[in-house]
Amino acid sequence: MSVPSLKKIAILLPVPFDQTFTYQVPEALTVGRGDYVQVSFGSRTLIGVVWGEAEDVAEEVPAPAGEVITKTRAAYTLKPILKKKDLPPLTDQTRQFIEWVSQYYLSPLGLVLKMVMAEPSVFKERKRKTSKEAPALQPRVPVVLSEAQQHCASFLAERLNGFHTVLLEGATGSGKTEVYLELIKEASDRGKQAVVLLPEIALSAQWVARFERRFGEKPLLWHSDLTSAQRRDNWEKVARGDARVVVGARSALFLPYQDLGLVVVDEEHDGGYKQESGVFYQARDMAVVRASFASCLVVLASATPSLETLVNVEQGRYERCHLGERYAEATFPEVVLVDRREEKGGGVPGSQWISKPLYQEMKETLAAGNQVLLFLNRRGYAPLLLCQACGMRTTCKQCDAWLVYHKSQNKLQCHHCGHGEKPRTVCPGCGAEKSFVPCGPGVERVMEEVTALFPDARPLMMTSDTMTTMKQAEAMISKIENREVDIIVGTQVMAKGHHFPHLTLVGVIDGDLGLGGSDLRLVERTYQLLHQVAGRSGRAEKKGRVLIQSHRGDHPVMCALLVQDPSLFLALEKESREMYGFPPYGRLAAVILSGRQAPEVEKAARALAAVIPRVKDIEVLGPVPAAMSRLKGQYRWRFLVKSPRTLKLQAFLKRWRAAAALPAHIRFQIDVDPYSFF
Repeated sequence: MSVPSLKKIAILLPVPFDQTFTYQVPEALTVGRGDYVQVSFGSRTLIGVVWGEAEDVAEEVPAPAGEVITKTRAAYTLKPILKKKDLPPLTDQTRQFIEWVSQYYLSPLGLVLKMVMAEPSVFKERKRKTSKEAPALQPRVPVVLSEAQQHCASFLAERLNGFHTVLLEGATGSGKTEVYLELIKEASDRGKQAVVLLPEIALSAQWVARFERRFGEKPLLWHSDLTSAQRRDNWEKVARGDARVVVGARSALFLPYQDLGLVVVDEEHDGGYKQESGVFYQARDMAVVRASFASCLVVLASATPSLETLVNVEQGRYERCHLGERYAEATFPEVVLVDRREEKGGGVPGSQWISKPLYQEMKETLAAGNQVLLFLNRRGYAPLLLCQACGMRTTCKQCDAWLVYHKSQNKLQCHHCGHGEKPRTVCPGCGAEKSFVPCGPGVERVMEEVTALFPDARPLMMTSDTMTTMKQAEAMISKIENREVDIIVGTQVMAKGHHFPHLTLVGVIDGDLGLGGSDLRLVERTYQLLHQVAGRSGRAEKKGRVLIQSHRGDHPVMCALLVQDPSLFLALEKESREMYGFPPYGRLAAVILSGRQAPEVEKAARALAAVIPRVKDIEVLGPVPAAMSRLKGQYRWRFLVKSPRTLKLQAFLKRWRAAAALPAHIRFQIDVDPYSFF
């Protein structure tokens, strides 16, 4: 005897499982792929997405008389869909993108969906605003493009009809933004949606103001500073196709676009596009994947393209459009190297971190009524406090890291876990009183020197500590634009994207800061960062100058910056990476084990090493304690997996993970294409 199957649907839920769940569809309800539905999941009620029809799962059930009959499990255990939500369905393109991200990064399908369903409040019952179709973008002021800009704009517009990846390369101040703003208007005229990714929330304020001046309206914003209500409204506008232009952080890539026609990744080289928690993904790379599913153009814009992107261009995977000169009358700044080794005893009285040449240039710049930017990519006052009596360093209780001294708040803070405490007056190591002294400079210490050396100047410190919201960023940028600031002291939040016409001098306090360490991209990042910060100078008709203080003037990065020719170090970087099989010439994946008890984590790492699959051309390094062996109270061990570029690591990693019988309290993480090696 058989029992007919009821209609069953596979629902993907935003929970950390790599599977769909089967539910029954009530007779009165019609649902299709991509529909948002409400279901009961355990003791909770969740919103999920219809992923497709579920297959019948048959099981044998004993009949009362002992006869065995086969019935579908759905007839007995399936829960019904409770409600269908009044929202446009998730498009096939977005669902394919979710599956691709999950498979490539080996992350649970439900976690990737959770990134798409970013704002839970959007699904609550409420009175919805009347949907309005976004108006076409109309330039408020005419923009005259240079011949080079017009060429690039036309080149890119010809590629709006299908999937293409184009590197828009141009010097700082060459007008890359104006080129892709033309492209955004073209996509909007065709009724398509466009998304622009920016690596820093601080960049959003000036970018939005520029867009509004150009088109008389604001784009839709997506970043962490939005309120829950703003995120709800903006998410729904994207989902309904009412938002034509979206600008935001890397997570904006995962919004549920209805008709995506253009993706722009500004400052594509920036390491901030790599997500280091939850789903480990690289937004630049996923922008290319998303555009491929949407059959649309993706533009990667940068003055200092990543080595990965340059190699993709060389190998014909990407196209390139180049802007060689700065826009209008602006010229490139002159770069001068200040060798701190030659300044023994001859520095500025009362200054430890500002050299005599930089001090003199600052005086002349301020006297001319122009602005100065001092750059040091180190937050706080000093990277550590040291006991002069016994040498003890102040360290974090949760991490293997020094506590950074923030003098302005009179606190010590871990920049990895956020732990904070008051500075101690007595050394716990030797009992000496008031023996702790700050070692090394942070931006607060530089700011202190600036105030002492230039008491009449108006300084402003710009870091992620002082620009925690977009409103704060807008206020600070407005001050600089209105010439209410003479000297800016900042970290990497000031290094890219900003346009200040009266800023004519950039001083790099420590050009060597990023040249040491084991990160394979460290040298490349240092060049990119210093080149970008140098590009803040002389962006209008006034000539700019850049002074870089260094103890390593003969380093290839310094030589390249002096003559403004990245090929001086790129050739060496390519040769080194190719020799050792590192990206972009090979593939890497990190496997990280972590737990509360150090011996148990080590034991798990040894056990995992014993079941490494033997596969030709795949090399596994480790296990070793992580460079930061304790993070947020978790002890950590790492493996590094290497393979040729032609070999996909996912099958190997899945097989290895399946063979690992690890205790439940040991966390197992896979980071495909890692950017962090600590």
